[in-house]
This record gives sequence, structure tokens and C-alpha cells, in this order.
Amino acid sequence: MPLPASNRSAEKLTTVVLTGVTALVGGTASMMERNGMTYPVIDIGDMLRDADILHISNEVPFTATCPKAAYNMENRANLILCSRPEYIQLLEAIGTDVVELTGDHFRDWGPEAMTMTLDMYAERGWQYYGGGRNLADGMQPALFIHNGNRIAFLGCNAKPRGYSTASDTNPGAVHCDPDAMAVAIRDVMDEGYLPIFTFQHLEYYSYKRNLNLVDDFQWAADAGAVIVSGSQAHQPHAFEFYKGSLLHYGLGNLFFDQIKESFPQRQAFIDRHIFYDGRYISTELETIMFVDYARTRFMTEDERNDLLQTVFAAGGW
Repeated sequence: MPLPASNRSAEKLTTVVLTGVTALVGGTASMMERNGMTYPVIDIGDMLRDADILHISNEVPFTATCPKAAYNMENRANLILCSRPEYIQLLEAIGTDVVELTGDHFRDWGPEAMTMTLDMYAERGWQYYGGGRNLADGMQPALFIHNGNRIAFLGCNAKPRGYSTASDTNPGAVHCDPDAMAVAIRDVMDEGYLPIFTFQHLEYYSYKRNLNLVDDFQWAADAGAVIVSGSQAHQPHAFEFYKGSLLHYGLGNLFFDQIKESFPQRQAFIDRHIFYDGRYISTELETIMFVDYARTRFMTEDERNDLLQTVFAAGGW
């Protein structure tokens, strides 16, 4: 008996890959200088490039005045939070489409570095959100239409205001204003977009969700975000469903050099979200493990089972 024809149409499908912390600094930068700009993705690059829309949360600015990495990888001395312009080759090589700018350290080298960074993204045709040339620019969503799926990215920094310098006259990350963010979410929904909302939020070191994050993640979902994701986490955190939305409190590092700080900081998620025919329908959890200060690989079956069981238990599943 012949099998029934599939009702799946590739022309209606969009994959969106969300990633965790990127900071091309310190040990990561040193190993890129030593082994080549694309060294960190020798093992996982194809998966990132396969995304229809690839999100990167880059926390630090590019600047021509950033010194060459001179880093003591044993004690993390001389950690300088800027990236040399050539490091952007890594983000080019993986097919970056949209850059989140909510990070704590986007401001660290001042307005000129932030403006230069935004110019570099614009030259490559990359969208950005959660920060910008001023507050109005940073509040603008990043909008994508792919295979008929309309997807919007919005985000903000929920830490004390000192981390968020975007104002009427200054570039930087956008500070979270729940009322304004809810309006922005509703506005994109009115235009037919499915909102993805990402936070730079409290950093903590536990697989469990932190109750200080819950209210903020839930108000983003209440406003209409179909996915709410934490970009600040340096280790994997729990996730949950809330009123039909997926809340993932933190993914862990994508490119950052904390391999020796604790075992959970060697682990990370990369979330592949599936949109089909104008709906968010599922998420695939990719699991990666750091092998040194810059490079990750996919987890073995035992490593993956251990992480998934740990995170599911931490989330009360």
C-alpha cells in the first residue's frame, strides 16, 4: 500500500536559531588569534549556517583601538571587553542575520566604538535590536519575512540603568520599560509578526529558573511574545511553557571563555525554533560542550542525556 503524501511544504517552513552569550574577548580572542578567526566553530559551524535566521547576542563592541589579546588563560587576568574589527570574520562565517545589542558591555568603549560596531553590522546587511544609535533606534524591532512567516525580534536590558546607555542622544543598550515594550510587541503583532523577545537579565549559576526573572519573562509572554529567551546566562537554565509561549531562562555561552570556572559553564544550548505556515510550532534543543576557551562540539549521547535530564528536573518537568 503506498504511503500517503506528506502535508509538509518546505516553502512554508522557517528555522530561527537563538544563541547565548557571545563575547569575542579574552581566551576566546587569544585562541582565534592563534588558530584562525573561525576556529571556535570547526565542529558546529554547519548547524549555525543551516539556520534560515541566525541570532547572535554580541555583548561587546568592535573598535579599532582594541588591543591585541594578551590574556593569561590560567587566571583570566587582562580581560579586556572589546573586540578587534577582524574578529567579525567569525560572525560572517556562520551566517549571522540579526544581532542582539542588550548586553552589559556594549557601552564599555564609549559612543565611538558603539557607532563603529553598528556601522559594521549595517555594512553587512545585518539587522540589530535591543540597542542602537539612540533610544528610538534601539526600540525598533528587527523584522523578517521568510517563506511567508513574519518574525520580529525585540529585547532589552533588565539590569540597573547603568548598563543601558541608549537615550535620545546617546547610543547603547535599551533599558527595559515593560509598558513601552508591551506596546512594541503589540505593534508588531498588529502587522502580522510573531514576536521573539530576548532579555539581558540577572546572571546566576543554577539550572533552575530564578524567581527574579519570572515576572519579566511572563509579562513579555502576556504581551504576546511566542518565545522569551534569556541571553545573559553563562550556563544552561530551565525552560517552561506559559500560556502557550516558550520561556527559556538562559542558554549558556556560545563564544566566551569560562571553561575553567565550573562544569555547567562548559555546557550550553542552541535553540532551533521552527515556524510553519505563520505559526510557531516547535523547538529543537541542540546541546554543545566547550573543549577549550573558544571551541565547542556537539555533546555525546551520554552528555546530552545528562544535561537534558538535569534541566528538565530543574524546571519541574
